[in-house]
Amino acid sequence: MLAQAGLVGMFVSAFLAATLLPLGSEAVLLALLYADYPVVPLIITATAGNVGGSMVNYWLGRRYGRAGIMRITNVSEHRLVKAENQFRLWGRWSLCLAWVPVIGDPLTFIAGILRIRLAWFVVLVTAGKAGRYIVISHLAG
Repeated sequence: MLAQAGLVGMFVSAFLAATLLPLGSEAVLLALLYADYPVVPLIITATAGNVGGSMVNYWLGRRYGRAGIMRITNVSEHRLVKAENQFRLWGRWSLCLAWVPVIGDPLTFIAGILRIRLAWFVVLVTAGKAGRYIVISHLAG
């Protein structure tokens, strides 16, 4: 039961961290790793939660567009323009950077605004976010 509570907390933390809320999921991951939670379920749960939060951003971008995103979030036009430029520079591959602080969340909104295919979005965002959690878990050793 305690293990399930830890995984639920990991999922919620990772989900919320992928939105524009000023939260991070790394501390929760590290705390659970140091509490001897199994690594693989933690990585899977953290990745699923974080990708889920990014999918909310994608949906919001797709649904409300650029003007709507600026109206309903704290994302400034400057951040959106920066994310759009990053996205145009690297194309859909920039979604592998969706985990990066400051630029990651706007990239997921931009993907929705530009109507990037959902399959590509999920694959690339998952790869980047899973990679980050794997590296963090490995470094926590």
